[in-house]
Amino acid sequence: MMAVTSSCKDGTKIAMDNGKYVRYTPEQVEALERLYHECPKPSSIRRQQLIRECPILSNIEPKQIKVWFQNRRCREKQRKEASRLQAVNRKLTAMNKLLMEENDRLQKQVSQLVYENSYFRQQTQNTTLATTDTSCESVVTGGQHHLTPQHPPRDASPAGLMSIAEETLAEFLSKATGTAVEWVQMPGMKPGPDSIGIVAISHGCTGVAARACGLVGLEPTRVAEILKDRPSWYRDCRAVDVLNVLSTGNGGTIELLYMQLYAPTTLAPARDFWLLRYTSVLEDGSLVVCERSLNNTQNGPTMPPVQNFVRAEMLPSGYLIRACEGGGSIIHVVDHMELEPWSVPEVLRPLYESSTLLAQKTTMAALRHLRQISQDVSQPNATGWGRRPAALRALSQRLSKGFNEAVNGFTDEGWSMLESDGIDDVTLLVNSSPSKMMGVNLSYPNGFPSVSNAVLCAKASMLLQNVPPAILLRFLREHRSEWADSSIDAYSAAAIKAGPCSLPVSRAGSFGGQVILPLAHTIEHEEFMEVIKLENMGHYRDDMIMPVDIFLLQLCSGVDENAIGTCAELVFAPIDASFSDDAPILPSGFRIIPLDSGMDTPSPNRTLDLASALEVGPTGNRASGDNASNSGNRKSVMTIAFQFAFEMHLQENVAAMARQYVRSIIASVQRVALALSPSNFGSHAGFRPPPGSPEAQTLARWICQSYRCYLGAELIKSEGSESVLKSLWHHSDAVLCCSLKALPVFTFANQAGLDMLETTLVALQDITLEKIFDDNGRKTLCSEFPQIMQQGFMCLQGGICMSSMGRPVSYERAVAWKVLNEEENAHCICFMFINWSFV
Repeated sequence: MMAVTSSCKDGTKIAMDNGKYVRYTPEQVEALERLYHECPKPSSIRRQQLIRECPILSNIEPKQIKVWFQNRRCREKQRKEASRLQAVNRKLTAMNKLLMEENDRLQKQVSQLVYENSYFRQQTQNTTLATTDTSCESVVTGGQHHLTPQHPPRDASPAGLMSIAEETLAEFLSKATGTAVEWVQMPGMKPGPDSIGIVAISHGCTGVAARACGLVGLEPTRVAEILKDRPSWYRDCRAVDVLNVLSTGNGGTIELLYMQLYAPTTLAPARDFWLLRYTSVLEDGSLVVCERSLNNTQNGPTMPPVQNFVRAEMLPSGYLIRACEGGGSIIHVVDHMELEPWSVPEVLRPLYESSTLLAQKTTMAALRHLRQISQDVSQPNATGWGRRPAALRALSQRLSKGFNEAVNGFTDEGWSMLESDGIDDVTLLVNSSPSKMMGVNLSYPNGFPSVSNAVLCAKASMLLQNVPPAILLRFLREHRSEWADSSIDAYSAAAIKAGPCSLPVSRAGSFGGQVILPLAHTIEHEEFMEVIKLENMGHYRDDMIMPVDIFLLQLCSGVDENAIGTCAELVFAPIDASFSDDAPILPSGFRIIPLDSGMDTPSPNRTLDLASALEVGPTGNRASGDNASNSGNRKSVMTIAFQFAFEMHLQENVAAMARQYVRSIIASVQRVALALSPSNFGSHAGFRPPPGSPEAQTLARWICQSYRCYLGAELIKSEGSESVLKSLWHHSDAVLCCSLKALPVFTFANQAGLDMLETTLVALQDITLEKIFDDNGRKTLCSEFPQIMQQGFMCLQGGICMSSMGRPVSYERAVAWKVLNEEENAHCICFMFINWSFV
């Protein structure tokens, strides 16, 4: 057979066994390239088809075609790798430049500290000498030396504003590249080619401050344009109004701005700012956008107080943007604010005193947004749901803003408060303004207009103790059935669609299950958007229970347990299956914000399920290790807000329903939070046995020993007691334990058992034994139960049982045996369902 070899460097010629090269004609190369773009890796049949369909390739053997495609793929791979390495090299070069600048700044700071130390030593000596002179002159002179010069008053004329702008620029640059603020590296942030940049937080300065340096693939003017549009990327920003613009003699601009920020929780008022923003170009070509608050001491223009807002102060902050060699920009971001923590309850003041939180929500958000837009330029194709990334980000922005509006409930948007029912745990607001209802309802299929003409919001906040926000949020996302009511979901979905809807009377039908569709799309770091399908939801309409599928658009962020001071959010809204761009959205959901005053220590790394703790013994569990002492007094605040579209004549009924629903959610969250607290994490994370029950390792050993005693066989094959629980947890058959009570309830299950019952370890103890069997199974169990207690075990024929979701589960056979403790007393009954499957 003829030997054919090839070279990846030149795909236009083929080396034959005689040492000569056969070259392709330009027409053949063009045809092959066109075919390559259609199918880069054709099969043997496809290659033969290509030769038949393209006459120009008829004189080329199929094997040569195969070699050409191999070479072409090789060259493509080499080009991509070369391009990637070049991009990494450019980023490393820019990062190295930033690190060198940071090193220079630190050296200047060290020199400044050495100088100040020498100065204070000299002053101490002078003070000691001055104490021997009791004359008035020496005392007054010594006191005057420590007076801080005050800024002279200015007027509101262009010259006065220019003076304020120039001073703002100087103070901002001293923070961005100088030593005006003592910066320390933000915990958990390490610079590198894949990092967002170099992030630092302030130490010991007025207010809270954060700084970041990074590289983005956009030109400086484009960067400035994006960052000025703060509402497009800063989720907490409600609005920025430009009230006046002045041109300066040096080609810059001065703008007078009024900005409003949402309050993060129902327990605090919103903030607003009266700002001067100065945009200019430095002598070295760098573009600067800096801003600061205007106040009465400067004799500049003033903005009167606004109802429901606390006037906060922005100290000199902004952006220094420099063009980078090879394209892109190097950007320095500084945020420095005084957020007036006195205006909130003492327990919430860490929210307004944390530089880490400011860095997470504002400073880093700016860089991430810029990186996302830069990626859009290089990857413009549609992604999730056939939409471009910019459209998906806009959609996530709508969800986030709608939730913030519900949490804040501003009167100028049409919200008014309903009277309390005597218990102030849940606040109800109603909005019937036309702007709020625009787009929420369309019309009935028969052409009549919809009568839903108002929106009700039920909201509440609660304090959580010792519960990691990321873990609690993940539980709420993955186990919706533990807290949500299926009929409420069905009602909310029907209320925003074109068609009549009715108030749910009770929990109708069964929760058919939650399916996260394969449409998830990452918006930015640790934030993703997804569509959830709730199947076969029972819903009352026209006195009938009608099964419907509910679709929810859901935004999730802050699920990283290792992130410091991160706010965790789960915001969702019912949508139509068609999911049009102009679909009405009424967001509801949860926000959990840590209240740790010291966020510089990493949070403990715990996971929700039992399996995560199986690798570590009781003395080395990651939930009860060295970090346990640090997490013992951690607090967070959870804010819950749910919105419902309704018909005005049903306001009283909807209000009662909403109160009851949110209170039931609060109760569910409290129950879950109690189970997730560190005190309930032993060697069995997520498993909380009833009082007096053994630890998970001990229970697993009792289960296996009793199985061996009564059935004469080994339940699991393991070596050493440390791996017994792990082996039992991963056993392929469903193993469940129930109590020895008049009405037995489940107390433990392995992973297969939880999957079979479609539940979690937290909710397992609410399921009774008789609830999972049908009528025949219950009769068999009642007649055979005494046999289990007498002889210690029983074998059951195959049958049907029910999951907690109401789905039938078939099993080939089952075994039940009595579990004995160390004193050989009956502790519980264990069931093993063999070869089970959903019907």
